Amino acid sequence: MASAPPPPPPDPSYVVAAKTRKKVPFWAMAALSLLPFWAFMYLLAVKPQEKTVEGPMAIGAGVYGTCAGCHGANGAGGAGRVLYQGEVLKTFPKIEDMLNFVYAGSQQFVSAGIKVYGDPNREGGAHETLSYNGNPMPQQGEKFGGGLTDAEILGVVCHERYEIGGADKESEQWKTEYETWCSPESEIFLGLENGSVNYDNLAETFAALPNPPTNVGTDARPSGK
Repeated sequence: MASAPPPPPPDPSYVVAAKTRKKVPFWAMAALSLLPFWAFMYLLAVKPQEKTVEGPMAIGAGVYGTCAGCHGANGAGGAGRVLYQGEVLKTFPKIEDMLNFVYAGSQQFVSAGIKVYGDPNREGGAHETLSYNGNPMPQQGEKFGGGLTDAEILGVVCHERYEIGGADKESEQWKTEYETWCSPESEIFLGLENGSVNYDNLAETFAALPNPPTNVGTDARPSGK
């Protein structure tokens, strides 16, 4: 009678460990498969949201590129006046006067015999027309051959006052002006943009606003007139 075959050799320890190791259950595998998705969703949740700028300020940021050649990218000046660190606000405490000057340009002020533009009592001294390097401020309004619309002029003026000049739209001093003229909800901006109003008639048109604008005008005029 033949002898029985010898028993197989025992499994090595690493094989035993593999056979006895607890398997990941099916439901856990499904959960693990979703980890990349949840990681992606987490990254979206913690990613800082980009600030969206709309209305006059958005338009003004784009238009200012054509002004930066003279006034500097940050308003530090050059061929044109310094605008940053509050300088433009000293010259034009009222936005209506700045809009008039930007629209008409300094040559129209010379032709009208107006020697000072902006606040005549300006801190640091009034600005006389053509007194800075002898360079004129080019007219921007369409009436005098400029290339900007009324809405674009408002946009770039808002940009210069709040982004470059340093006016704080939340402060007591500037909040009303910002909401009336420069906010995305500004009725004046919307009227200028759709062409229903212009700088010659907006003071009359918006006289019923809680903070009505004063005259802007398209012809050169002294500040406050």
